[in-house]
Amino acid sequence: MYSREKRMEAVELYLKNGKSAAAVIRELGYPDRKTLRMWYRKHIEEHKTGVLHRNIRTPKFTHEQKQAAVRHYLDHGLSYSKTSRALGYPNRETLRQWCRELVPDRCRKRRGGLQYTEEQKREAVAALCTREGSAQEVALVHGVSRPVLYQWKNKLLGREVHAAMTDTGDEAIRKTREELLEEVESLQKQIKRLKLERDVLKVTAEIIKKDPGVAPKNLANKEKALLVDALRNDHPLKDLLCCVKMSRSSYFYQRARLLAEDKYREVRHRIKDLFNENGGRYGYRRIHALLLREGRRISEKIVRRIMAECALVVFGRKKRKYSSYQGENAPAAENLLERDFRAEAPNTKWLTDITEFQIPDGKVYLSPMVDCFDGMLVSWTIGTSPDAELVNTMLDMAVATLKPGEKPIVHSDRGSHYRWPGWLKRMEDADLTRSMSKKACTADNAACEGFFGRLKNEMFYNRTWTGISVDEFMEMLNGYLYWYNKKRIKMSLGAMSPLEFRNSLNLAA
Repeated sequence: MYSREKRMEAVELYLKNGKSAAAVIRELGYPDRKTLRMWYRKHIEEHKTGVLHRNIRTPKFTHEQKQAAVRHYLDHGLSYSKTSRALGYPNRETLRQWCRELVPDRCRKRRGGLQYTEEQKREAVAALCTREGSAQEVALVHGVSRPVLYQWKNKLLGREVHAAMTDTGDEAIRKTREELLEEVESLQKQIKRLKLERDVLKVTAEIIKKDPGVAPKNLANKEKALLVDALRNDHPLKDLLCCVKMSRSSYFYQRARLLAEDKYREVRHRIKDLFNENGGRYGYRRIHALLLREGRRISEKIVRRIMAECALVVFGRKKRKYSSYQGENAPAAENLLERDFRAEAPNTKWLTDITEFQIPDGKVYLSPMVDCFDGMLVSWTIGTSPDAELVNTMLDMAVATLKPGEKPIVHSDRGSHYRWPGWLKRMEDADLTRSMSKKACTADNAACEGFFGRLKNEMFYNRTWTGISVDEFMEMLNGYLYWYNKKRIKMSLGAMSPLEFRNSLNLAA
C-alpha cells in the first residue's frame, strides 16, 4: 500500500519525535500505530542484517471489493468509519487509501496539526471552551479529531487550565474567556501603537516637510512640538510624547514659544486691511509697495509668507473673450504699432477693444480707450449691446480730451465696429491715424487684452453675480474703472496709480 520512501519517512519522523506514533500520524496522516511499530521493527532488522525486506503478498481484497467499498463511502456521507462498520471491511486507513487511489478529488482529506495556523487553533480552542454541545461537534466543524482539539487546548492554555475546566465547569469557561479577552486587548493595543507610528511618519512628511524615512526621535524639539500638536486630537498626549521621545516639560516649553506673541501681528492686520480695502485684487508685490508708502519697511518675502498663512489669494480664471470679428467687410488698416506699446508721452498711442461680461441677469459689454503711456483709461462706455453707438460714443469722449495738436494712433483689432462708416468718419474728422492687428492675432493688441484680464480677475471672477441686475452690475463696473484710474497702483509706475503718476510729472489728467 505504501512505498518504501513513505515508510522510511514515517520511521525517521517516528525516531525524531521520540518514538511518538501520535505525532507522526498528526503530521503525515498515516499509518496507524500498529503498522508504524511494525515498520520500525523491520527497519531495525534491516539495519542489523543488511538485507532489505520486501513485502510481497497476495492482495487480500479484489478490485471489485475496493470499488464496492468506495461506492458505499461516496453514497453514505463520506464517512470512513461508517463504511467500514457497514461492510465489515476494510479498516479506515485501508479505505482511505482506496479512496485516494480511485476518487482522489472526492475523498475527505486528513489535515495534520501542522497545517493549521495559530489563529485557526485559537479559534477552535475558543469554540471548545465556549461550546454548548459536545466537543466532538466542535471538532467536526473545524475538521480535526477530538483528541487533536484537546491537545491544542492543552498547548495553548496549559494542562492546569484543562484540569481546572474539568473540575469547575462554568468557572473554567469564564477564566478562559477572560484570557482570550486579554489577548484581544493586547492585540488592540498593538494595532493602536502601529497606527500611531504610521500617523507620526505621515505628518512628519506632510507638515514638517521631512523625508518619510526619518525617525521621529531625530527631529528637533520645535518640530516634535508641531508634530504632537497636529496629532493631539487623534491620539493621547502621553503616547505621542513616548513615540517621538520627548519629555512633557520640553513639549510645553516649545508649545509656549510657538504660541508666543507674533512680532508681525500689527503688520499682519494691516496686510489684511489693505487686501480687503482693494477688493482682494492685490498680490504680495502691490501690498508690499503700499506698506512702503506707509513707512513700514518689511521684506517682500515676509509679506508673501503672511499672505499665504492668512490665505489672502487673488482669484484668477481664464474665460473666453468676446469677438466682434465678422469677416473682411472693409479694407483693414496697416499695423503701425507692431506690438510696440511703449509711449514717451500721453495721447500718442491709444488701444481699444470690446469685452463681454456674462452674468445670470444678462450680458454687459465694455468698450474702453487705453493710453499706452501709463495705462490710463482715456474714456469708456458700458452697454448691453455691442453696437455702433457703444464704440462711437467712446471715441467721441476720447477725442474730447485731446489738446490742440495731439493726434494719437488708435490701434484696434479687425472687428467690424472699427470699419463702420460712423467710426471711419469720426477718425477722419479728428485727424486720427488708424492701426489694426493682424487677422486672429490677439498678441498684436496684448496691452489692451492684458487690461481686460486684470479687470476680470480683480472685479469679475472673484465673486458670484447671482441676484445682481444688469444696471447694478454696470454701476459696479463703472466704479471699478474710476478706481483703476485714480487709486489702483501699478508696479511699473513706481507703485502709483495712473492719475498719481501724471500728477507727479505735472501732466494734466
